[in-house]
Amino acid sequence: MTFKSIKIKKISTQIAEQIRSAILAGEYIPGDKLPSERELADIFGVSRPSVREALNMLASAGLIASHQGGGTTVLSLLESADINPFSELIRVEIERALDLIEVRKGIESWTAWYAAHRALPEDIRRMEDIITAMQIKPEEPVSSEDLDAEFHISVARATHNFVWLHLMQSIYDGMKSFQHMVWRSVNLTGDDHSLLFKHHLGILEAIKARDPAAAREAMLDHLSFAEQRSSAYVGGSVIDHLQNHRISGNLP
Repeated sequence: MTFKSIKIKKISTQIAEQIRSAILAGEYIPGDKLPSERELADIFGVSRPSVREALNMLASAGLIASHQGGGTTVLSLLESADINPFSELIRVEIERALDLIEVRKGIESWTAWYAAHRALPEDIRRMEDIITAMQIKPEEPVSSEDLDAEFHISVARATHNFVWLHLMQSIYDGMKSFQHMVWRSVNLTGDDHSLLFKHHLGILEAIKARDPAAAREAMLDHLSFAEQRSSAYVGGSVIDHLQNHRISGNLP
């Protein structure tokens, strides 16, 4: 038998490994705040300098970002601490949002499929809480937008796949401003809100029933509706842009 020497790990390394494991397990998702340095020191029973060194290690690895006076947040692996690439893409060319929705249809149909296979009781409870909140305030734009995003992220979270989760979080963060504009400009009716609620409920029911095919189909139906509404908004925005340039004399 060949023996190996025993290596004593630094305290900061052990702390960093535990926090990294929690992030990779989805216990903290992109945008979540970690406990403060003081709280982490109490949790681990170590000094604050050791915690600070561990956080610096995680920041260097691109997993977290520290903000002066604002705590430490978990980063998506698909973006830097400064800018979301999807958000910048849509800002420059608004019609690129439709490209992202097309990608969402491919990705999220499969997150729903995997969620139906893998969702744990706590995942189901999280989705049920969001559905209940949607039912209470179905036509309040801000609440509806935020709850919609929370629901889709919770489905990705239920896959228990770190990459799905970070990819979806980056897409939603990048589309946030665009989605706000769509919800305020397309004049969603009471019937639209009722349909959206039924879409989300149908996705949840399929996941609870452990029916991957039904969950995937329900997600595709929902995103096809979102694609129609977003296309109407983008089409109107492009026309307005062209008209404004013609009026200013920048176009023939």
